[in-house]
Amino acid sequence: MSQKLLVIVGAGPGVSSAVARKFGANGFRVVLVARNPLSLEVLASELRDQAIDVYTAVGDASKPESIAEAFQNIREQYGTPDVLLYNAAYISSTTISALDEQQLIEEFKVNVVGALSSVKEVIPAFRARKEGTILITGGGFALSPSPTYASLSIGKAGVRSLALSLAQELQPDNIYVGTVTIGGYVAKGTAYDPDAIAEKYWELHERRDQAEFVYA
Repeated sequence: MSQKLLVIVGAGPGVSSAVARKFGANGFRVVLVARNPLSLEVLASELRDQAIDVYTAVGDASKPESIAEAFQNIREQYGTPDVLLYNAAYISSTTISALDEQQLIEEFKVNVVGALSSVKEVIPAFRARKEGTILITGGGFALSPSPTYASLSIGKAGVRSLALSLAQELQPDNIYVGTVTIGGYVAKGTAYDPDAIAEKYWELHERRDQAEFVYA
């Protein structure tokens, strides 16, 4: 297929939906990946109504084997991805002193490990053809941790480190890695409007000249 392919892991309303619209409007096919098939179909239907060429694949970001299976299905049905967006996050309100160790581990699987699982699914093909884009959604808590969102703050710091380290590693292979560090609550009609934020993902993909954009 000649159309390029964007895969969004952690797809849902908000940023990922807006990014799907932006890339779709620029000729990309889009595959949405999330663990709930019903929610996926609702989102896909909304995007199709906006003339976006969109498909779905079930995958749980907290389970590497589930992500591997999802990407295998994507490659078989839709071809090799050209762009990956990792947008999954586990959001819970907990202070450090109240944070249970197992809770931190389970939420870290979504906030950081799932990103690793996802990028490892696209890196081999990207390296083979010396081309590709990896985008990762970051958060302002990586720069200024929240005492009441302790686990998410740790996760956003972790995924930011992953993205910036990966950008350096893959640059010699002509693979672009960028993260958008979103410094506020995403909501339509505000300073953090998802469609405005999606423009920054597109600019990073097109310009490939900075590893991080802080949206604040």
